[in-house]
Amino acid sequence: MVGRPSAPSKSLLFGLLCIGKMSQRKGLENHTVGSGFILLGFSDHSSLQGLCFAVLLVVYLVVLTGNSLIALITVVDSSLHSPMYFFLRNLSFLEVCYTSVTLPKMLVGFLMEDGRISFLGCAAQLYFLVLLGSIECLLLAAMAYDRYTAICDPLHYSLIMSRGLCIRLVVGSWIAVVPVQVAQTYQVFTLPFCASHDLHHFFCDVPPLLELACADTFWHQVILVFVILPFSLIVISYIQIIRAILKIPSALGRHKTFFTCSSHLRVVMLFYGSATVTYLKQRSRDSVDADKYLALLYTVVTPTFNPVIYSLRNKEVRIALRRLLRTK
Repeated sequence: MVGRPSAPSKSLLFGLLCIGKMSQRKGLENHTVGSGFILLGFSDHSSLQGLCFAVLLVVYLVVLTGNSLIALITVVDSSLHSPMYFFLRNLSFLEVCYTSVTLPKMLVGFLMEDGRISFLGCAAQLYFLVLLGSIECLLLAAMAYDRYTAICDPLHYSLIMSRGLCIRLVVGSWIAVVPVQVAQTYQVFTLPFCASHDLHHFFCDVPPLLELACADTFWHQVILVFVILPFSLIVISYIQIIRAILKIPSALGRHKTFFTCSSHLRVVMLFYGSATVTYLKQRSRDSVDADKYLALLYTVVTPTFNPVIYSLRNKEVRIALRRLLRTK
């Protein structure tokens, strides 16, 4: 007959259990907070560090200069004080902020050949990345509604697209997105990261972070698809626009009408095309390299081309820009 464990044995067993739980908790904390992350996108180009730094620096300066010019001329030129250019000004501001979240850190990474980023630094970068990206989705939807109203209901355009409504649409986008992205960022960074802390990316983004988690990430991925709502509104707006354009009897009239929304459509296709593939497609080990370069499309390439698309394809913007340069 086996006797009961003595009091010292019980104390020893209880102590070992407590130590085990403390070690497990400490290990989890080390996985989540203490060690931070390593961005491996920089180490893949060790022989091209200088070239990558120079190219990204030029791109960043182009983004800052081009989008700042667009924002400036839509403020100082009275001919550009329409709702479309009000939204364009806000889009340019967003693009400057959007690239400033990722590009400065990428420049430092290539210059110092160091891809390390702290846990809090990664959380902050992710928060502002998804915040500004989500607001841009809603802003592009508002711009689509503006084009829909201008083409499908031109007689009531100035009445519907009042300055008050435009301001409410922009401010409402911020108010709607801020709490959602606070919650998403919190949920992502409270996951246990039981895998390696090596991110195969140039910056902290949701898909590569979820790959490191050893918990169920289904609900975190569900949150990502809220971008489908503004995209659906854009699609519905353009279906109505195309229907209205097809009713115009002359080919010249159809061409001129469609031309007024061609710039916006190009930006939507460029931004949503790359972002949708990055966030919603099934990720695999073979697609890691392709995914990180694809992410550069909506974080770097789109903000770079936005001023070009809206200036070269828009006569009013070109005239206002020439007027501004002559006054200088």
